[in-house]
Amino acid sequence: MAGARSTRGKLRQGLLVALAGAALALGLWAFGVLDAWEARTFDWRVQLLARPVAATDRVRLIMLDQASLDWGATENGLSWPWPREVYAAVTAFCRRAGAASLSFDVLFTEPSGWGPADDAALGAALADYGRAVVPLFLSESSGTATSWPEGRADALRVAGLAAWLGDGQRREVLSYPQASLPVPDIAAGTRVLADVNMAPDPDGVYRRVRLLGFFDGHPVPSLGLAALLAASPDPGAAVGEGIFRLGGSSVPIDGLGQAILNYRGPSGTHRTFSAAAVIQSELKLQEGAQPSIDPSELTGRHVIFGFSAPGLFDLRPAPVSGVYPGPEVFATMLDNLLAGDFIAPVPAWATAALTALLALTAGLAGAFLHGAGGGGLLTLCALVLPAAGSLAAYRAGLWLPLLPLEAAGASVVFGSILANYATEGRQKRFIKSAFGQYLSHAVIDELLKHPDRLKLGGERRELSIFFSDLQGFTGISEGLEPEQLTHLLNEYLTAMTDIIHEAGGTVDKFEGDAIIAFWNAPLAQPDHAARAVGAALACQKRLSDLRPHFRDLCGKDLFMRIGLNTGPAVVGNMGSNTRFDYTMLGDAVNLAARLEGINKEFGTCTMISEASRAAMAGAYPVRELSRVRVVGRQEPVSVFEPMNAEELTSRREPLEAFGRALALFYAGNFKQALAGFLALAEADPAAAAYARKCVLLLENPPENWDGVWTMTSK
Repeated sequence: MAGARSTRGKLRQGLLVALAGAALALGLWAFGVLDAWEARTFDWRVQLLARPVAATDRVRLIMLDQASLDWGATENGLSWPWPREVYAAVTAFCRRAGAASLSFDVLFTEPSGWGPADDAALGAALADYGRAVVPLFLSESSGTATSWPEGRADALRVAGLAAWLGDGQRREVLSYPQASLPVPDIAAGTRVLADVNMAPDPDGVYRRVRLLGFFDGHPVPSLGLAALLAASPDPGAAVGEGIFRLGGSSVPIDGLGQAILNYRGPSGTHRTFSAAAVIQSELKLQEGAQPSIDPSELTGRHVIFGFSAPGLFDLRPAPVSGVYPGPEVFATMLDNLLAGDFIAPVPAWATAALTALLALTAGLAGAFLHGAGGGGLLTLCALVLPAAGSLAAYRAGLWLPLLPLEAAGASVVFGSILANYATEGRQKRFIKSAFGQYLSHAVIDELLKHPDRLKLGGERRELSIFFSDLQGFTGISEGLEPEQLTHLLNEYLTAMTDIIHEAGGTVDKFEGDAIIAFWNAPLAQPDHAARAVGAALACQKRLSDLRPHFRDLCGKDLFMRIGLNTGPAVVGNMGSNTRFDYTMLGDAVNLAARLEGINKEFGTCTMISEASRAAMAGAYPVRELSRVRVVGRQEPVSVFEPMNAEELTSRREPLEAFGRALALFYAGNFKQALAGFLALAEADPAAAAYARKCVLLLENPPENWDGVWTMTSK
């Protein structure tokens, strides 16, 4: 009887512990507490198990990499952006090779700076090829078009689409009111227009792709799907809840038409060719010479052309790598469509059932296992089996949530230990260990003490990001001998770098005369924004002091433009397994680069974002310059010009007058704003810029004025 009571008591104990563990795990999962960590465990599975398949060989990439940019500049004198006849040569090579399709992950939304004939040359090449894809960009507010191109048929007909879209939130979320369309000459030669507007997961990593977007009631396929449509115009598509059918394959989708990508490996897994090598091969073939790339490499393959050069800012975090070119995301999508093996999420009810079953099994086992050996075995099984199961599920093409299972297993193991100690009358004190944060004084100290940091990977942190560039330096450098240019750059970069280091900043890289730096990594700096702004002002002051000296060296005055932004980014060791840099990546980085260039529009030297202004908490005075919408971003951002307290005091009256004129500009009162800015224009380049803008707006009044100055170039 006593044994039976003991057994019943242990069963009751096991059931209670299992119930508590399952409830805790499922509660954390249901409320999204585990989502961020779950995403990281998925990335671990991808990195461990990603492998090429037969379809991988049917996709080729042509990448405009850094070597191609260097070749264009040094051997052909091509400045960026390249003339579009260069892309025509790529198209001609793909036509010659008999490629199944050619998809450009390059926006051609503005007329070529090389003249109309340049656009016409590319359009003609695309038309001759006949199976080309060119992108448009769907947006909420920054597009130039509000209607579908007249006379252009939809590239895709989808059965069941109207019923799937309905009239509710799904249609609203997937439909965009504006788009940036390719120029007519190029669009005319294109078989399919594709959407390249990709959205990452909340942590900034690209794990999913949307198959379709909608503009003016027309379905717009994503670039990976568009490549298939260019080769097979009517594959027979249908959509229903949770599934998108294309030909004989089915794609599992979520409520917004997104599919989980089945990555094949790190960057470079798909056969990749340099744009320069392709162009040179086409030119040699036209001359009757032997090309460096055999056209048969592309025969029957789907080709995607895009950018991988770091300076072109099309690098994104992906599960397989912290740095992954955007075109390779579309290549993975195309690969998955060809193979029909997107990752399917395990249904929530199945995950909940598995979590409850694991908790029940571990709880009952924990009630009867004793001692260190039993506890160790229980821990091993409860934590290792879910990981093994998630790996097996991934191999089968399923995303089985790991964290709910691990949370249930850990909770039950912990609960069983506590319950066993309590029921057996044994009490134990759990001593909490205090872990102090190790703070190094330099990156090298961290690498010496923690050599495991010398591996690829990054972490998400809030950074204050610094981009600088010398105004008109290309013209200055052309008038100097290489030795003189090197001496000038070394002096300038040393002076600026010393200031950045003194302010606790980390210099990311030098690109010619440009400096890229950031604060708050690798060491945490609560005042990182104030440090960055202070460093920017100090750099401008130091350059002002050195300007006479530099004038003696190069014969011209040097002026520097600085852009600062504060925001989340991925920072860490990025590159290849044999060579990498401690660098950063993310949308906040791109915005900082844009702000540096926007200084040219206003005649200013230093510009910071609203995020940086807020983060520095009043450490330096600023004047509001504008609300701008930069290229590639839909939401406008307020920008400011920082200054020292002394400058504020000396310029208080004109700055206040500028602020009043700016308020009139925001309100759409351009006539009075013009008068205010003209009074300041002689001494204030920003006021002069606004005066010119007011004249343009008075001549061409905007229909829906929102006070935002939209930038048309980077």
